[in-house]
Amino acid sequence: MTAPLLPTTRDVLLTCPLDCPDACRLRVTLGRGEDGRERAVKLTGDANHPYTKGFACAKTVHYPARQNHPDRPLYPLRRVGSKTDPEPQFERVTWDEALDDIAARLRTLLDTRGPSSILRYHYAGTMGLMENSHAHALWRALGTPELDETICATAGSAGWQMGYGPRYGVDPLDVPHARLIVLWGINSLSTHSHLTPQMTAARKAGARIIHIDPYRNRTSAYADTHLKLRPGTDTALALGVMHELFAHGWTDEAYIAEATTGVEELREAAREWTPERTASVTGLTVEEVRDLAHAIGTTRPTYLRVGYGMTRHESGGTALRAVTLLPALTGDWRHRGGGVVLSTSGAFALNRSRLGGAHLVRPETPHINMNELANALAPEAGFGAVVVYNCNPAVVAPDSKRVRSGLQRDDLLVVVLEQAMTETARLADYVLPATTFMEHPDLYPSYGHHWLGYNEAALDAPGETRPNTWVFQQLARRLGVTEPSVYWTVDDLMREVLNTDHPHLAGITPERLRAEGSVRLNLPEVFLPYADGAPTPSGRVQLSPAPRHREPEAALNAEYPLRLLTPPAHHFLNSTYGNLSNLNRAEGGEPHVLIHPADAEAYVLTDGGRATITSEIGQVVRRVRVTEAVQPGVAVVEGTWWGLSAPDGESINAVTAQTLTDLGGGSTFHNTRVRVGRAGAATS
Repeated sequence: MTAPLLPTTRDVLLTCPLDCPDACRLRVTLGRGEDGRERAVKLTGDANHPYTKGFACAKTVHYPARQNHPDRPLYPLRRVGSKTDPEPQFERVTWDEALDDIAARLRTLLDTRGPSSILRYHYAGTMGLMENSHAHALWRALGTPELDETICATAGSAGWQMGYGPRYGVDPLDVPHARLIVLWGINSLSTHSHLTPQMTAARKAGARIIHIDPYRNRTSAYADTHLKLRPGTDTALALGVMHELFAHGWTDEAYIAEATTGVEELREAAREWTPERTASVTGLTVEEVRDLAHAIGTTRPTYLRVGYGMTRHESGGTALRAVTLLPALTGDWRHRGGGVVLSTSGAFALNRSRLGGAHLVRPETPHINMNELANALAPEAGFGAVVVYNCNPAVVAPDSKRVRSGLQRDDLLVVVLEQAMTETARLADYVLPATTFMEHPDLYPSYGHHWLGYNEAALDAPGETRPNTWVFQQLARRLGVTEPSVYWTVDDLMREVLNTDHPHLAGITPERLRAEGSVRLNLPEVFLPYADGAPTPSGRVQLSPAPRHREPEAALNAEYPLRLLTPPAHHFLNSTYGNLSNLNRAEGGEPHVLIHPADAEAYVLTDGGRATITSEIGQVVRRVRVTEAVQPGVAVVEGTWWGLSAPDGESINAVTAQTLTDLGGGSTFHNTRVRVGRAGAATS
């Protein structure tokens, strides 16, 4: 009997691994090529998932092109020649050759200079607990410095923690119940696209949508009202809204009395923020301030979705804290669809006590703030090796030109685990080829919804690509590491993190996750996380200390008269898709700087021409787009483009500083003050 032919394609369901709140459940079509190997050929959303609802974002639908990119490293590579060569040269080596040499060099550093001479650097290239969080276990077993992961969320998390404790949020499927939606500091149509159907449903039921953002983007066009506030003045606007809530009696006194503490201090702080003063500081009109306050004060339920954009300033943690306290004054936490969301991650009450070797961190272990990588890579910092995974710091880190200079040191061993030949990989001594989310198993929580996802390895790993944890386990054996958690499998990890009696995880087992793939947390049908207070030391939402607006120390002046913002682009996700030419074309082919017509005239810039952007840190060249989408005194460069796509070969972070936020030690990418001028002309 003839064996049945295999179908030419098959579909698998997997969770997207990327740094996005949607954590989509994806339907990936796999096809077999002429060489007999299966590849991803198409990707869309799982139509049966209650949140993903059948579509994937404009970037991730192109993931198969990234996965199958002809420049993807498939074998271990060792540098040949100098790190300063214009075009890097690598030779293929075996895994044993690469790992033996790397382990020997690490052993020499450990024996002669100690674990403080080795730096791990990583972030959210994958959100999987196995290949992201748990990959740190080796480095903690060795006692190397802790990397504080501060580049994105810590300022906002610290601000939220002060008021509410764990980061719970409104269930996204309850958003259609809202009658006012305020999107504050988030371009959600580009960065949280699966919220859009929920908002559209609310709008059809009568909801109004307000977008608060310093420049007009896709979300502004979708909203009913756009408030173009001055960058860094979010705290002032929040206090101005509070002034009106208190003055007009638009507060929920029962909720305040029963569920909060510190209202009198907050009331006093808001007293001076009249609509007139608020307007003068924020750049809005008095009528806009009053309208926003009236809408928030008189509409139940009001849903606020805050983003990390407002936290990218010196006082970013305070700004987010001020905005997130508004529902505690209006009592929206007691209404289905009301409240505020920064992240839903607090609901994933996983047992993380040994995840990533957390139990191995010693009190005396030194810490490195990842925003200060340029400092850490300077020779005087004392590092002899850096191991980079899930991140592209040569592009995304502040002061990126100095980061690249540090990576080019001849005396620094640079090991990069990667799926693409990024600018960081091009500076490596060793490039170790990494698997993608389709090629290894992993477990995925979310920070935008309440489903826990599990992926099997749907594809055989191409070439000699390997998961991060495999690489680090191989190094651990060569270094004589015996700590058991370093050698966990994904099954060990699932048993560990699900070993908890927390009610949110009741009934969720490894077996169920493998069978269902995506499982909703065990939450009540109507989840009102702060309806009766908050898991803070007081048991209440903490309104004190009252937030205060502060002008930035990096104030605009005659030398640097513009504020530079670097928000996400619609077709990029950080630097993940920077090597796809079709997505680069969709964003205009090269990075642009958006300039208001008044500033273009003042600095003699023409639409389509090129301009220099100069800060205290450095200088870049960008194509000019003259538009009223921005406001005078503000320049906007959308997207973390690879420097390879820029006319001068520089990342925009060549002009951003390592300045840290007031809370959480976060990044201040939107705090940069600059001057602009025609490329090739004097700019001073």
